[in-house]
Amino acid sequence: MADIIELEAAVRERVGKGAAREARRQGRVPAVIYGDKKDPEPISLEYKTVNMQVQTGNFLNTLYMINVGGNKTRVIPRDIQFDPVRDFPMHVDFLRLAKGATITIEVTVNFINEEECPGLKAGGVLNVVRYAIEVTCPATSIPEQFDADLTGLELGDSIHISAINLPDGVEPTITDRDFTVATIAAPAGLDRDGADEEAADGEEVEGEEAETTDEGTSEE
Repeated sequence: MADIIELEAAVRERVGKGAAREARRQGRVPAVIYGDKKDPEPISLEYKTVNMQVQTGNFLNTLYMINVGGNKTRVIPRDIQFDPVRDFPMHVDFLRLAKGATITIEVTVNFINEEECPGLKAGGVLNVVRYAIEVTCPATSIPEQFDADLTGLELGDSIHISAINLPDGVEPTITDRDFTVATIAAPAGLDRDGADEEAADGEEVEGEEAETTDEGTSEE
């Protein structure tokens, strides 16, 4: 797991839509810290800092330490709202993480060793069923990603969750089946080409039979 990133924040003295708009005019993003059986704490963060973290693509899977005037709180983002037109961050909800907390989170799947996959070399296509896997894990041990190894997979083979090495303490939320993560699918035109060849062979046979019949009739 990556190191916890510290973010500087300021207390929001007022809440509500008007106060939130004022914070945005000042180049800040309104936010709230909640959970751990404590009162919600309204805060704001510098827009550039929040946007930079969002651009990493892992914002909702990253642990942060929010520093408000020297008081530090360990959190994880649980929701972020974006402007529907300009697509910039408008509000963030952070969940407090108590010591020993367990959380449910989606972890991205990274497919490795494509060059060692016979099915892909034969023209197959990697059909990804799950780009991320939802798991429960200790808040201090969030995996950065799961590696799915494609080595040796042939056309028609599948990767199931049982084939992915999960760290200790990390469990998938789906426990009643060995669910599929990806398959090595045959090219879309493979079956169709085979059918076309059979149809063409059939047409040739039918043509030969017609010629034979015609010749027999003329001889009579």
